[in-house]
Amino acid sequence: MMAVAAAGAAGAKEWKTVRIASEGAYPPWNATDTSGKLIGFEVELANDLCKRMKVTCEYVAQDWDGIIPALQQGKYDAIMSAMTITDERKKVIDFSAPYGTEPSVFAVLTSSPLAKALNLGAERVDLNDQGKAKPTLDKLAEVLKGKAVGVQVSTIQADFMDKHLSKVTMRTYDKIDNAGIDLTSGRVDAMLGDRSVVEAVVKTDPAKMVIVGPNFIGGVIGEGMGVGLRKDSADLKAMFDKAIAEALKDGTVKKLSTQHFGYDISPK
Repeated sequence: MMAVAAAGAAGAKEWKTVRIASEGAYPPWNATDTSGKLIGFEVELANDLCKRMKVTCEYVAQDWDGIIPALQQGKYDAIMSAMTITDERKKVIDFSAPYGTEPSVFAVLTSSPLAKALNLGAERVDLNDQGKAKPTLDKLAEVLKGKAVGVQVSTIQADFMDKHLSKVTMRTYDKIDNAGIDLTSGRVDAMLGDRSVVEAVVKTDPAKMVIVGPNFIGGVIGEGMGVGLRKDSADLKAMFDKAIAEALKDGTVKKLSTQHFGYDISPK
């Protein structure tokens, strides 16, 4: 979220205010309090980064499915909304260095046969190593044959389903919470999402839902979460990159993520 002042005929920008968009419906990354104010890990991190960049932060709540188009239209200057850096997204927008990372996981009903069937014998599967990942992915496709999996629309998890589980029914939702509602009501057999967000959904009814199977990283799961920026914002990217590097080095990211997630999500 940045208002910019043109400096001279060359059009150089002097960043004084940065307008930052977030979904506000993806705790603990971002959420909305009862007054409608954006809160969460990313809002607190953004406040820290803006202090380092010596700019004023303003926040805009934006539905996920329109968050990149609105950035491109200039409605705000940056996105901090648990957006994973992927090759596909880099075709249309730029990214800062990553400020967080976590795997994707499945959750199912504790009473479902999938609670056992999805424990596939691998604790972590790196999709960058297809030789090692393929046997687990083949088992996954077999176990989920004829089942329905809920994911949030336009996410890396939807990309994962398209690439690795194309024959499994995928149902998309505007918010991950709604996938959880359909899981508990039996309208889908499993849900797939970022681990911290799936954990938050499971905690709403831990007797009924459980996280199962491997932690998936790499490949379509991406390089970690970064600040989304327009491709003409190289100066702003440099500012964010510097501030993020400082926040990682001095332990700020670790401190904030431990407060919000219960563990360190700093990129390794």
